[in-house]
Amino acid sequence: MEKMKVRSVFVVGAGFMGSGIAQVCAQAGVQVLLYDTNREVLEGAKTKIGWSLNKLSEKGKIEETPQQVLDRIKTATDLNPCKGTDLVIEAVFEDIELKKSLFREIDSIAPPPTMIASNTSSIPITELASVTESPERVLGLHFFSPVPLNQAVEVIKGMRTSEEVFLAGRDFVRQICKEPIMVSRDVEGFVLNRINLPSIIEAIRVVEEGIATVEDIDKGLRLAFGRPMGIFETSDMVGLDVTYGALMSMYRSTGDPRWYPPLLMRRMVKAGYLGKKTLKGWYEYNPDGSRKER
Repeated sequence: MEKMKVRSVFVVGAGFMGSGIAQVCAQAGVQVLLYDTNREVLEGAKTKIGWSLNKLSEKGKIEETPQQVLDRIKTATDLNPCKGTDLVIEAVFEDIELKKSLFREIDSIAPPPTMIASNTSSIPITELASVTESPERVLGLHFFSPVPLNQAVEVIKGMRTSEEVFLAGRDFVRQICKEPIMVSRDVEGFVLNRINLPSIIEAIRVVEEGIATVEDIDKGLRLAFGRPMGIFETSDMVGLDVTYGALMSMYRSTGDPRWYPPLLMRRMVKAGYLGKKTLKGWYEYNPDGSRKER
């Protein structure tokens, strides 16, 4: 079967993950429409993408100019332009009802052969596909943060995802210069978060019990295991609310108490200490995003 090349992508959600997905698609020569209901969020996303592209250009990581890449990204404040695109990637907050509502609307606007994917980190693809008229074209494409630097993308096959769409997802990931991790069984958390989330929970418990500090745990993970960033550094970058949402989704879906967020995380989310975006999380930050020294 001839490989289908994706020429246009509609990204739903201009937050940290959505803007990163838009950037890597544009870098690979794909035309991108980046959607959000908030025009200011879209403008902020374009600014951040431009900054990221400039950094990559300075390091010789991209062949084109930042502006040439940025010119491939257009913005939209309604979903109608998703019609006729090759692929729609939903990248909103980990809220199942919000995602289902979006999938219903996208399904009604963009008929096959447009593929519909979710960047969910924990919600089964089969459940999201169940609200559409054509679940065979729905799959998971779970990117990892920061998207421009992280090479892994999980390609998830729902119970009714066609083999053709599953393999097209794999080919798309390779097309944008990422490495596909094929997930043939649709379970909560898929593969990598089934391994990663318990380590986050355990790291928080180590802090709660006064065994070690956030700084020393992150330092140990970088030095001993070769991680470019520690668990808490990554959590602040992604947002504590995002990780909390993923854990709660896993807990509600499975009923398994091992996924329930630790007390310290629950308290921090309630207090609004969500990481870099609020200038306070596991670490404190200056307005320019640099970390304050303790």
